[in-house]
Amino acid sequence: MHAVHLISFNIIAMIVLVLIDQVLGTGFLALIYSLAVLLPNLAVGARRLHDIGRTGWWELISFIPLIGGIILIVWCATDGHAQSNQWGPNPKAVQASGGAAVAY
Repeated sequence: MHAVHLISFNIIAMIVLVLIDQVLGTGFLALIYSLAVLLPNLAVGARRLHDIGRTGWWELISFIPLIGGIILIVWCATDGHAQSNQWGPNPKAVQASGGAAVAY
């Protein structure tokens, strides 16, 4: 759910910055913002892919026009694995009072 909010915020921020750039006649505000959020966006995408048991390198599939983006959207909408994987425990797991991790 956090990724959805991050994506929504980024889309709204980019629209506002492009509009401000056009009003001011500049073109660097949206560029600066894009560069500032590039690394965090890559990290969020890699973490989401790790949740479904895929390596973060699969983000490069987005360079395939149309098909790559569709595949990433489907993967990001897929529920993560209930058990731990090679990248760590399930982030949805919470510690129960008995000490066992349960997924919700």
